[in-house]
Amino acid sequence: MTTARKTAQIPLLAALTAALLVAAGPATASLPIPKKPPTVKATEVAQKKNDRTAGQADVDTGETSLPVSDVDENIALPDYPAGARIMSGEMKTYTIGEEDTLLDIARHFSLGYVELRAANPDVDPWAPMPGETMVIPSMRLLPRAKQEGILVNLGEMRLYYFKEAGKPPLSYPLGIGREGLGTPTGETRILRKADGPVWRPTERMRKEKTWLPVSVPPGAANPLGTHALYLGFPQILIHGSNKPWGIGRRVSSGCMRMYPEDIIKMFNMTPIGTKVTIVNQPIKIGWYGGGLYLEANPSMTQSNEIEIDGTHTAKPLDDGLKKFIKDVAGKSADDIDWMTVKKAVRERRGYPIQIVVPKKKSDADETSNATRVYN
Repeated sequence: MTTARKTAQIPLLAALTAALLVAAGPATASLPIPKKPPTVKATEVAQKKNDRTAGQADVDTGETSLPVSDVDENIALPDYPAGARIMSGEMKTYTIGEEDTLLDIARHFSLGYVELRAANPDVDPWAPMPGETMVIPSMRLLPRAKQEGILVNLGEMRLYYFKEAGKPPLSYPLGIGREGLGTPTGETRILRKADGPVWRPTERMRKEKTWLPVSVPPGAANPLGTHALYLGFPQILIHGSNKPWGIGRRVSSGCMRMYPEDIIKMFNMTPIGTKVTIVNQPIKIGWYGGGLYLEANPSMTQSNEIEIDGTHTAKPLDDGLKKFIKDVAGKSADDIDWMTVKKAVRERRGYPIQIVVPKKKSDADETSNATRVYN
């Protein structure tokens, strides 16, 4: 499918639901979709069966399948920093075209594969029905962390770049590390950048996979893609990929992979010394527009299950998470819609769901400065 033909299939976008419009305000005129980059179709790779499920590591780059475990979702998250932005983006819909697959649509809208599939569990990823409407989950609660430089949330496989103070962050999907080869959390900085990086497999990789070379020069065979940002964490990079269908999946050896077009943007925008904060928050809660919202993203094990067959094993609403929700709700705790909370935690659609609608306008004023939104 040519770029021109693909672009012709993209319609104007509409608001998703009345519930979201209550918080986001009246719908505005939709904007034309930007032209899709002229890149090799991910579906051409997948249809040749070069793709892999969550249970298979990328043996070409020395990865090994390892057991999986989830972050404890019962631990209370830190408060939002004072004056922090709470919500970003807007919900959209898309009408599926004749030759679309989820990989094509995900890349076009700067989404990850699991992210898009979790939001649309009933859509066939390889043969979606033309004319069917899909949810584009591009409205997000921001992670509870300092909004400075680069903020990565492993729990949603997404990078946020706060380029300008007071402006919404730029946001890009990531492919991240598997369990045992996980991406670390904490704070670091960009130490150096490389245009045309050389990939050097680690000693562990070369010991386990003796066919791996000492180094791979820039080019189509280089798993680092065309550009790389080297962090203060040893052997951890933010880089491109020669396998874009791996974005939005847990497939790397700890590094963070971006779509080829996205890493070029980040390479050009981010100076050396940029702060990088990495957190792991699959469930996020925050006040927005006077209402309390919950966003439940798939856990690591659920993401792996979604990759395989589009379904996942539901988790119950545990006491620790329930207490955290009540604490954030504060004086509005009695107004929490617990049926909606349980449904969101069970379904893990990965976009914000309103769980408290204040009964009085004054209720919104009772939230702290740390939970107010500054647009």
